Amino acid sequence: MSVVLVTGGTGTLGRPLVQALAERGHEVRVLSRRPGAGTHVGDLATGAGLAAAAAGVDAVVHAASDPRLGRSDLEQTRRLLTAVPGCRHLLYISIVGVDAIPNRYYQAKLGCEKLIAASPVPSTTLRATQFHELLARALRTLERWPAAPLPLAWSFQSVAAAEVAARAAELIDGPPLRRAPDFGGPQVLPVRQIAQVWRAHRGGPRVLVNVRWPGRVYHGFAAGLNTCPEHADGQQTWAEFVAGEGAREAG
Repeated sequence: MSVVLVTGGTGTLGRPLVQALAERGHEVRVLSRRPGAGTHVGDLATGAGLAAAAAGVDAVVHAASDPRLGRSDLEQTRRLLTAVPGCRHLLYISIVGVDAIPNRYYQAKLGCEKLIAASPVPSTTLRATQFHELLARALRTLERWPAAPLPLAWSFQSVAAAEVAARAAELIDGPPLRRAPDFGGPQVLPVRQIAQVWRAHRGGPRVLVNVRWPGRVYHGFAAGLNTCPEHADGQQTWAEFVAGEGAREAG
């Protein structure tokens, strides 16, 4: 049994990740700023509580990110690396396309990838496509609007967070790879179809309005640089996820 520290362990990916690690027999430490939310109170932004949480850990899964578009991600990652110099394996969760789509959040994630790769801590970076849960959060908001402004030229290869969590738990038990194969959902779908599947189960958004803007970010997503069809490793489709969401809410 290993002692595994998880940052971001209370988030969309973190919750199933903690469960997957525990099921594999690990002692899991969850770092959280909020007392009672994790096993250890600590703050990557300031370093408070980090040393105690990191003491004696064998491995680390770094899934935390600054909600302000990754503004302090580099500093937080640097602080974490300094706190775990003796761990055998650090796994960083990143996003497919961070090296190709120059938005602010992706640039922060790419900077963290480079910082980790250059450190003496043995590491693996796992890039995943967007989670089903992320798309659902956006559409749940838009379904209440009279018209939903969406970039209909974009496509997503969304994947279940629990499946990425299972892959991460598997990787942390293996040797450091520096860069693991990307992990994507089973289908690449245009935004129009994604919204239509949601509407079929939820009733909205009723009207879709195409939006576009100039620049490399828009065109990067339009070109599918956020997808990895050669690594369609996830099993749950978007339609299956949406149907399950409806069943959970009805229950």
